[in-house]
Amino acid sequence: MNAAQVERFFRLFAQKLDEPATVILTGAAAGALWGNVRPSRDVDFAVWPKRKSPGVWRKIEAAVKWAIQVTGIAANYAEDIDRWGAISLLDYREQSRPYRRFGKVEVRLMDPAYWAIGKLSRYIAPDIRDLVAALKMEEISPARLLKVWGRALRASPPSDGCFQFRRNVESFLKMYGRTIWGKRFDPERTRSRFHREAGIRSSGQAGG
Repeated sequence: MNAAQVERFFRLFAQKLDEPATVILTGAAAGALWGNVRPSRDVDFAVWPKRKSPGVWRKIEAAVKWAIQVTGIAANYAEDIDRWGAISLLDYREQSRPYRRFGKVEVRLMDPAYWAIGKLSRYIAPDIRDLVAALKMEEISPARLLKVWGRALRASPPSDGCFQFRRNVESFLKMYGRTIWGKRFDPERTRSRFHREAGIRSSGQAGG
């Protein structure tokens, strides 16, 4: 999936919807719009219409179905995608980036630091490849990432998902940190900083 295909999906969606709305795109489709293209035939996004009524949501459902039918691209969407995982996405709406307007629909991209939370939560091979490529391309500092990821862990209700997210972040920094940030990257020092940002005490628990 490439940028042209993603844009066509939302152009059709906006034409059918004909309502003011905001979309925040995440997943592989967001990566495609950053320039990181890999095989994928789905779009994942938050959508909130300006008008709040059941009738508008019926129109959203119909518009998504129409775009799927015409493009062959599957879609996963919700008003609040923070509910999709165990780890909080924090203030992802406010931190999103403007991309393009299609008619009455504004499409925005999830900030890469927040987008990474879902990738690290799943931690499967395609997600890790996406994450490495995106972080190299966007040139985001480890300090900013650790601050966001630590805050996300602190803000999340305790669960096995929190423990796994912590382990995945630690593994990612150790395995891929130097690939992204160069030979001077210090995995152990960065791991310690992540623990401080997450409020992880010596007992191994996250504070908050």
